[in-house]
Amino acid sequence: MTQSRAVGAARPAFAGWRIMRSDAGRLWATRERPFPLAVEEAGAFRTVDADDLLGLCQAIAAQESSAEGTVW
Repeated sequence: MTQSRAVGAARPAFAGWRIMRSDAGRLWATRERPFPLAVEEAGAFRTVDADDLLGLCQAIAAQESSAEGTVW
């Protein structure tokens, strides 16, 4: 994935996440700052992927929700 494949229009909706499109057209997002270690050990992922923007939004929300529910 290259910078030219960044999904700029979606960026403001996902503050703190970098969103990219793969050469195959799949969407990926990676958190710009890692979760604290306790959050990652509890199962939160820093990088997620999906077939479409709705799925990616749901994947990001699930990770942020998981992080919020973890005491760190």
